[in-house]
Amino acid sequence: MRSDLATSAAPLRGLGGPLRSSEPVRAGPAPSAAALLLEEAADLLVVHLDFRAALRTCERAWQGLDEEPAGACLEVKCSLCVVGIQALAEMDRWREVLSWVLQCYQVPEKLPPKVLELCVLLYSKMREPGAVLDTVCVWLQDADNQGLPEYRALAELHLQRVLLPLGCWSEAEELVAGSAAFSEERRLDALQAISTARQQQRHGQSGSEGTQKLNQEASPTSLPFLYKLAQIFHRIRKAVTSPLCRLPVHD
Repeated sequence: MRSDLATSAAPLRGLGGPLRSSEPVRAGPAPSAAALLLEEAADLLVVHLDFRAALRTCERAWQGLDEEPAGACLEVKCSLCVVGIQALAEMDRWREVLSWVLQCYQVPEKLPPKVLELCVLLYSKMREPGAVLDTVCVWLQDADNQGLPEYRALAELHLQRVLLPLGCWSEAEELVAGSAAFSEERRLDALQAISTARQQQRHGQSGSEGTQKLNQEASPTSLPFLYKLAQIFHRIRKAVTSPLCRLPVHD
């Protein structure tokens, strides 16, 4: 105990020697209010499984984003949407997801690629790809979005997960033929897949090697952020649910 007191009473040592009380403590920038609420929302979602409270916390954080620096709030805003989407899905309110994110971004063109891709995957998985058809079309037609590195992956995902399942053959061919997102080789593969899918629909068949190959190649690869976030959530959940290890107690 005495050694502990002596240690705590000793001067704190910085990089340049003992830290005097008159010297400012070096610290990183404090997290913004929105970032703190994001952390709280993620904790409610993953640790406490309180999905309704997580959603409310995301919405509270939105209200303070206007006061944040533009560059700093972009990733926080996107992350809030990811947490909110997951919370809505957990409450079986996935049909509200698209309208919910559009409340935050106002227009489809402004949706981050990460959020839009998540919406496409969600509605496709729930077999309602038509819900995102117009939103994705508007996003892909925006000139600013066409310069983004994620554009190609989203164009291919839209083709495979939305246009082909809906039988939008003309729209699919127009996208493939008129978009610079497709290389010549990918364009030929996509047009072949469209032709095959159209013929199979006429004969009442489903699935083909061409469309399956296109589906695999259109799997989400442009969202390392989402996967990283999911891994963090998984580790938190595992840590919370695993048995506590007892540490030896020393006198």
